[in-house]
Order: sequence, then structure tokens, then C-alpha cells
Amino acid sequence: MNLNIGDRIEMKKQHPCGCKTFTLLRVGMDFKIKCEGCGREVMVPRKKVEKNIKKVL
Repeated sequence: MNLNIGDRIEMKKQHPCGCKTFTLLRVGMDFKIKCEGCGREVMVPRKKVEKNIKKVL
């Protein structure tokens, strides 16, 4: 999957704040994503993010 820093992604499951869209801040073995609803930043393993992406916005 071709993802770059700054891409906006929509996930299948929502963040606890209710938002489904995230911004990629770091790409590598782990992804650092930022919730666009509440602004929280989360480090998630690459495999989990790629599995849960619905679409790239």
C-alpha cells in the first residue's frame, strides 16, 4: 500500500471521540496517526493500520 506523510485516511472503526478520519504523521514499521476530531496522536503497527483502512481521502 502506497501511503505518504500528510495523507488523510478513513478507518473502518472510529476513534472513541467518534471521528473516523486520521492524518498520517509518520510512516515506517509503526504509523503515527492523528485523529482529526480530538487531535490525539497514536502510534499503531503498520499491519493493523493497513488492515483497517477504508479509503485514502
